[in-house]
Amino acid sequence: MKKMMQDQEEDDVEEEVKQKTSWSWRKLLESVFGDEIENMKKDNVAHKSPRSCNLYDRKPDFKNSYGWSVALDGSDYSPLKSSGVGIYHVNLKPGSMMTPHVNPRATEYGIVIRGSGRIQIVFPNGTNAMDTHIKQGDVFFVPRYFAFCQIASSNEPLDFFGFTTSAQKNKPQFLIGATSLMKSMMGPELAAAFGVSEDAMQNILNAQHESVILPAEQNNEKNLEHSEMIPKIVKIMT
Repeated sequence: MKKMMQDQEEDDVEEEVKQKTSWSWRKLLESVFGDEIENMKKDNVAHKSPRSCNLYDRKPDFKNSYGWSVALDGSDYSPLKSSGVGIYHVNLKPGSMMTPHVNPRATEYGIVIRGSGRIQIVFPNGTNAMDTHIKQGDVFFVPRYFAFCQIASSNEPLDFFGFTTSAQKNKPQFLIGATSLMKSMMGPELAAAFGVSEDAMQNILNAQHESVILPAEQNNEKNLEHSEMIPKIVKIMT
């Protein structure tokens, strides 16, 4: 019994020494690395996952009788801020055309999820970069500052979805249509650049009452004429 009591007392003393040593080391670590330890504790706390966001539940940013488009950026869905990307979805009715435009902030990647059509891309110097047919399953990308347009086939819609390389609002600049840059640039200089009178140029610009998505009634001939004007418009602007 005496031996057992002595062993127990020795164990108690050893445990007390360990606790004191552990406590002193803890105080030392907290005094030196206090902020880091606190941050580690916070990181170990379970965080609530961000809410999901369904692109199909969002009201289109633009919609008319010929199609619609919707875009999601960091101001709409906070997780996109950390990823640095935006998301968009466009639906064009048969024969309709997404107005030729330029993305000033981001490169755009697209995936055709339904239907078929045509995409035309123009270099910033006004020369043609690509003019090709696209169909379901195809992927395309448009570099920043390159003018481009999409045209749905005459017999089926063109539905495409994709990403942009910026979580900020893209603010595309449209080259033709009711809200185009051409209207803001209207003047004798613009008419001279196209080799027509100012009145003729004004009539051309006022003839298009739609914006963003052009109607099928003016396609295929009218929309093809517009797409053929893109290289010249870009060249004049640059």
